[in-house]
Amino acid sequence: MGFGGMPPKKEKKPKKEKKPKAEGDKKKKKKRRSESYSIYIYKVLKQVHPDTGISTKAMSIMNSFISDIFDKISNEAGKLVRYNKKGTLSAREIQTAVRLILPGELAKHAVSEGTKAVTKYTSSS
Repeated sequence: MGFGGMPPKKEKKPKKEKKPKAEGDKKKKKKRRSESYSIYIYKVLKQVHPDTGISTKAMSIMNSFISDIFDKISNEAGKLVRYNKKGTLSAREIQTAVRLILPGELAKHAVSEGTKAVTKYTSSS
């Protein structure tokens, strides 16, 4: 043991130099796919303010916000399904969860947009 109960420092070995690989040996690293809402956030931003951009940090914050709201709504909808002893999570549970989680006017707008989306989906299929 070294001074003060610390183990003595070990000598560092020189790192081996990497040999250049032949052209055919190149392995491309696959990039891990990460899901986010950024493309949708950007589309909505352009609908509302066509000439406005958004920074990477702001996009990250918005993405976290949407993920959080999605979690809260889905958890609440899941609880509603369990309380009512049902086996299926339907649009009705989602609508009720939105009304419980979002405040006042925001909930009304969200419900009307959701109803519009469900109507459009059912009419297309």
